Amino acid sequence: MEFFSLIFTVLIALFFFYYCNKNKNLQKSGFKIYPLVGALPDFLLNRHRFYDWMTDVLSNCPTNTAVFHRPVNGHGIMTANPLNVEHMLKTNFENFPKGIRFYTRLQDLFGDGLFNVDGESWRNQRKSASYEFSTRSLKNFVMETAQVEIHTRLIPILEEATKKDRIIDIQDILERFAFDNIIKLAFNVDPNCLGGAESEFMQAFDIATTLSSGRFMYAIPFLYKIKKIFNIGSEKKLQKSIKIVHEFADNIINSRMEEGAEKKDEDLLSRFMGDSNQVSAKFLRDIVISFILAGRDTTSSALTWFFWILSSRKDIEQKILEELVQIRRRNGKKIGEAYTFDELREMQYLHAAISESMRLYPPVPIDTRSCLKDDILPDGTFIGKDWNL
Repeated sequence: MEFFSLIFTVLIALFFFYYCNKNKNLQKSGFKIYPLVGALPDFLLNRHRFYDWMTDVLSNCPTNTAVFHRPVNGHGIMTANPLNVEHMLKTNFENFPKGIRFYTRLQDLFGDGLFNVDGESWRNQRKSASYEFSTRSLKNFVMETAQVEIHTRLIPILEEATKKDRIIDIQDILERFAFDNIIKLAFNVDPNCLGGAESEFMQAFDIATTLSSGRFMYAIPFLYKIKKIFNIGSEKKLQKSIKIVHEFADNIINSRMEEGAEKKDEDLLSRFMGDSNQVSAKFLRDIVISFILAGRDTTSSALTWFFWILSSRKDIEQKILEELVQIRRRNGKKIGEAYTFDELREMQYLHAAISESMRLYPPVPIDTRSCLKDDILPDGTFIGKDWNL
């Protein structure tokens, strides 16, 4: 028995030696694929710097696309090729839904909200959202909300820091600024986080989104489900945070539904309620929480990177200021006066600068989809049924 065990060990060692040496010659780009475990070893080593690792790997691939293998959930593809992204999100959109993997990991927090569903439910919610965001009244509500936050909180904070020559954490400030705005837009409630109030909801939302997205990073995909069943570790903390988020939203929604048609605000909740007899409180909670996610982290991330770039590019800052001077003169405005929505649309150079900063540092750095049936991506890469992209 020991003899056969020895032979088996030697054969395995020879196989690994042959395989690794073979791959040194053949695999000059993409993920390192090991026998049985695929790309898992490198994933574990780089999980803490996932986006940097992806960038390093894909930068060395001819079409910025690489196939990976992992135990349990099999094959997948990572790509940073614009043609492949367009194929996934537009040209062949129907073949690349979010899929069950995406849905189950985020279901506890986002339920059946717009950003967690596929098919008819997604189409209906997107249609409603597109209509509401195109209305003049909602645009005015957004403008008024942002202007109040800017002039009564954001600018005074920056002015005080300037007078006292004090260092500030601009990312934290912009996160609070974005959170105040999106909660006002969603519920017409002012959490006053930028004004210094500590919001239990904001803290719980932070934890819930971080731990929910962390479910995608498990080496053993079903491990989070086991932790959830036994209510231990990160899953215990996640469920506690989700409860706080849901209770906050539920209290506002239930109160608003009781008021019925007597109170009609301009916020998203009121707009999606319509006739409250036709929609459930859970549906309203799911869709509004999805919009909080979409409007909060993306806005603060984009603004933080934008101002970080401007701090080292005085030439760009100067061109933006020159454009603002021209618009003020053209519209008879003084420094400090609020711009209208139409005046903002005249700021073409500013728009271009913000767009370029988001290209360099995307507020949403990754999107994941599932493949319904075999397909060939525009760069020639094959993707199989049920593969992740």
